[in-house]
Amino acid sequence: MKHLSTKPKCIGIIMDGNRRWAKEAGRPSLDGHRQGYLKLREVMRWAKVAHIEYVIVYGFSTENWNRAKSEVSYLMDLIRFVFRDELEDIIKEGIRIKCIGEENRLPKDIPDIFAEAEKRTSKNKDITLVAAISYGGRKELVDAVNHILRTNGKHDISEDDLSAALYTKDIPDPDLIIRTGGEMRTSGFLPYQSVYSELFFVKNHWPAFSRSDFNKVLDEFAARSRRFGV
Repeated sequence: MKHLSTKPKCIGIIMDGNRRWAKEAGRPSLDGHRQGYLKLREVMRWAKVAHIEYVIVYGFSTENWNRAKSEVSYLMDLIRFVFRDELEDIIKEGIRIKCIGEENRLPKDIPDIFAEAEKRTSKNKDITLVAAISYGGRKELVDAVNHILRTNGKHDISEDDLSAALYTKDIPDPDLIIRTGGEMRTSGFLPYQSVYSELFFVKNHWPAFSRSDFNKVLDEFAARSRRFGV
């Protein structure tokens, strides 16, 4: 029996290629990240029009901590700008915010900014933006197992136990994952949740990701047959 795909409920996005886009455009590399944020604002509007309920974005990986200090500092400031200074605009757009990842590695003020953004957008129902910040898929699984062992003392862990301990426990698994920038790997993004996700690799760098690219992905997703192992 085939499970025919129509419209995704949840999509994941690996927003890759900001620095390469800036280099090709003759701009400072950090400007690519700013343009990447502006692109995310656009894509959230497209997703709302398409009646997608959840968008999970790979905003900052655990490996990104190894980048130059100046770039990491810029990205932390950009995160502050997005989730604090732009919050009123986010609320007006009907977006609910959820943040996942290793909060203990972030500057001390940012988890509080996340908590305030989640609180103030909690009643928004149009669409949910899940921001994976300081996120690593393997670390999420390790944290989930350790949480189960600490709280339940179980020796036999079920799939339900693990799912309930993930950062994404209240978020649907992504029906599809888009990676921009031409690379063809998922780089530790939602390894447990994405086992049946449809994968789409787009050559355009994230700031150049277009409405046409987005619609093409949705059209192809609708035409695919998802069997879920059956």
